[in-house]
Amino acid sequence: MRKLVVTQNVTLDGSIEMLTSWFDPTDQTPDLMAESHRQDAESDALLVGRRTFEDFRGYWPHQHDDPTGITDYLNAVDKYVVSSTLTEPGWQNSTIVPGTSVTESVAALKQRGGLDIVVTGSIMLTHALITAGLVDEFRLFVYPAVQGRGRRLFPEHGSAPQLRLLEARSFTNGVALLRYSTH
Repeated sequence: MRKLVVTQNVTLDGSIEMLTSWFDPTDQTPDLMAESHRQDAESDALLVGRRTFEDFRGYWPHQHDDPTGITDYLNAVDKYVVSSTLTEPGWQNSTIVPGTSVTESVAALKQRGGLDIVVTGSIMLTHALITAGLVDEFRLFVYPAVQGRGRRLFPEHGSAPQLRLLEARSFTNGVALLRYSTH
């Protein structure tokens, strides 16, 4: 079975919602970009909610000569967008997952052959997947920033899964990667 991996950028005070400019995907150190590319090579599916998808679609396909490689990855990867309102994704390799059956659709997607399925951004979707017990791993890039507000990784109500630390490492820009398994 494929792993469903939640990859999030998070502030030191636990916010994953970007209300200030603490994160810029185009301004990363070489060691952090190398880790991102390593993780990209282990996944062949990106699962996002409609808002994150529209943000990505509005920016990444329009980048030319992108030195980060993010554009190439996002254009090539199979993208699954959870939405009850979107009818035409308008981006290559994109499939709409009806918002009414997200847990069943994601469980079925995990059963298909392939590499990791990565979820990023998409706070409401991430909360639903955590609540449904579908997340296998968390990869948290903790930025040395304090935002003081914003939505968190885990839903306010409900229980968090039991986590087991798989890896902890730091990068030259002060970002720390924390990887946790839910099994």
